Amino acid sequence: MVHKLLLGATLLMLLAGCQSAIDDAYFSMWDKIGVEKRDILVDRVEDAQDSQKEAQEEFADALEEFSALINFDGGELQDVYEELSDEYEDSKASAEEVSERIDAVESVANSLFREWESELEAIGNANLKRDSASKLRTTRRNYDGLLRSMRRVESSMQPVLASLQDNVLYLKHNLNANAVNALQGELSTIKTDVDALIKEMNAAIKQSDEFIKTIRS
Repeated sequence: MVHKLLLGATLLMLLAGCQSAIDDAYFSMWDKIGVEKRDILVDRVEDAQDSQKEAQEEFADALEEFSALINFDGGELQDVYEELSDEYEDSKASAEEVSERIDAVESVANSLFREWESELEAIGNANLKRDSASKLRTTRRNYDGLLRSMRRVESSMQPVLASLQDNVLYLKHNLNANAVNALQGELSTIKTDVDALIKEMNAAIKQSDEFIKTIRS
């Protein structure tokens, strides 16, 4: 059993190493045509911001549609269900895009820091090397804070999606007024989760702006 665990861990490390090498080669290709990793990182952080802003709108729309369901007072319940189902799917797609954009940020940032660390060894002047190393530590510290903030956003989306999915499926199985009444108590929970999620997103978006300013300075 121990041997299997060690083999699995070794394979994961090898795969991670291979991915790092692939990433470094990819970004080095861009560097050769004048596009630096630093610029790609800024672009990807901005893309992550955009995806979070879009996700905010999608989750807010889903909350609005769920509120409309709870306040349902006649008409075609099937239509209301379909609207809510569509909003859930849109929110889910937005959440997936946010995760992809965060992964893209992490990929180029890790490559940038690996390059920066290796290039430090080529600096012979002690003062210049010390200054560059200090800037690397500051940039990495700022980035680590940004990444934590974005990953918190990613985590905060999951309970909201889970709640929406539960309610959509329950309504699908029980398309009647009693089902709507049964979901009454869910509204405040979902609203609280969506409000917390939007707050996390606003914090991450603000931190992204601050990071972009520091890395461009």
